[in-house]
Amino acid sequence: MDTTSGTLDEALERLHSTGPEFRGFLSNHGPMAVEALVRHGQSRTVHRWLDDYTDRLEDVPSPQSPLDDTNWQQALGDPRRVTDWTAYLARQVAERPWRAVLATWWPRLLPGIAGAATHPVIRVGHAVRVLLAEGEEAPRVAELAHALGYWAARHTPLPVSVHPAGTATPAAALAALPRVADQRVRPLDGLAQLPGTEGWLAAAESVRAPHGPDAARDQLAAVVRAATHRYLDHGHGDAVLLVHAATAPNAVLRTLPALPRELWAPSLGVAWAASAALTSVYSSAEPLPPLRAGALTPQEVFERATTHGDAHAIKLADTALDVASWTPDGDERALSAALRALELIAPEA
Repeated sequence: MDTTSGTLDEALERLHSTGPEFRGFLSNHGPMAVEALVRHGQSRTVHRWLDDYTDRLEDVPSPQSPLDDTNWQQALGDPRRVTDWTAYLARQVAERPWRAVLATWWPRLLPGIAGAATHPVIRVGHAVRVLLAEGEEAPRVAELAHALGYWAARHTPLPVSVHPAGTATPAAALAALPRVADQRVRPLDGLAQLPGTEGWLAAAESVRAPHGPDAARDQLAAVVRAATHRYLDHGHGDAVLLVHAATAPNAVLRTLPALPRELWAPSLGVAWAASAALTSVYSSAEPLPPLRAGALTPQEVFERATTHGDAHAIKLADTALDVASWTPDGDERALSAALRALELIAPEA
């Protein structure tokens, strides 16, 4: 990853002058996309991509009233307070090591993973990845504060609790999940159907429970792989929103190394529940025909996603490259899932 040119930090500073959402509720994908672009050798494209993307973004919302250690709970899940949340978390990462701040807030925010269609946790995952791997420059630490603040403002629990207790693999459990009755709805309306969807909870809880932190990490990787593979065949249910069934658990996986190990198993449980929920709300019933794309390297796949330009396509390609890196010979299905997204999602003009 090229962090010597300053491109990533410059891009993050540009984006921190914009709000976390636009057009009412759409998430600002800029920080996530530019981190992925830089990581995969596309630094030269970042500012041109941002020039186009920032045209649609909005200003930072006005602050309401300051938050502190005595009153933050009353503002949890209040999107009107997002700027208050960012300021509060920015003070915390200025006063304490960012890992300590993350360890404090992760268990508080994790139950609200469904907020803003899981975009906040995905943004946190990108921020943590660069902090762990590339250094702790000020714009990167500030990005973590922005990501955590967005999550706090959009904190939304899933409407059903999932307690894995079976023997199924994540791939088998995803395949067994029933779909909600009406998939032509906004995210929260789709998730609200889960408690009344016959057989959903049993299928979600059929996945095996991990025994220890390392097993939780390995099973979370299996969730990411299974959700990425499933997109290849069933991504046409909702090509954009189903991306998050893979990218949200991958964000949690990326964050685990920065967290205390006792948080790994609970993190798996919540990430699995989110992936299962999104699969039932947005996955199609019938599989697509096989994708005939020819053999491409991971780098070539990501270059195609960069040319395509859509932030969701870029982020799914980023996750697919993670999955492909976990096996010596790569993972053709994961890379093909990224290419499927380029077919299903409209490219940026």
